[in-house]
Amino acid sequence: MSLIPRLIRLLFWLLLVASVIFVWEKLRAFEWFSFGGPRQTQTQHNMVVQEITAMGKLELVRYSFKDIVEHEVVNALLPNAKAVLIVQGEAVGCIDLTQIKTTDVSTEEDTLVVHLPEPEICFYKIDHTKSKVYDTQFAFVEEAKIVQEAYQQAETQIRQSALDMGILDQTRTNAQKVLKPTLERITGKRVVVKFRMKATFDRKR
Repeated sequence: MSLIPRLIRLLFWLLLVASVIFVWEKLRAFEWFSFGGPRQTQTQHNMVVQEITAMGKLELVRYSFKDIVEHEVVNALLPNAKAVLIVQGEAVGCIDLTQIKTTDVSTEEDTLVVHLPEPEICFYKIDHTKSKVYDTQFAFVEEAKIVQEAYQQAETQIRQSALDMGILDQTRTNAQKVLKPTLERITGKRVVVKFRMKATFDRKR
């Protein structure tokens, strides 16, 4: 075979290879093209997490309490000092959505699964504008101290009463009712809300 036909054939193959590479690079630029079908991205997860954490601490249930508190200090020599209070207060259950991370959100086909932190008592307190000292007996110069101790005991009891009455379970139930439809509107997907099953915590405000 003469040199010229060989050069023509070589040039033909070089042009063919270059054309294939060119077409391949152009096709790769389109997001819809891949051998496995449409390319999947996780960008939506970041969007969902940002939408959730923007809600901050979501207060979902509020328990109000009214109680008559009798606080007594036992004395060895003097009569026992006593303070009687009429107390009103509240405890609030919430979900701390700022703890949500990208790993807490996953997609299963057309369903979005969101793992929430466990509910907590975000605060409990006495409403001093609606509470008052009903009576004190034998308190003398320590009356202010005894009344303060009585309020502290009353505040602790508010927290315990809220727990005994199921405030955390109610918070968990309300989170399902509030967040599920909200997230379904944001994502356009069916949403399943789960909880991490970690320890809860609470604090005073």
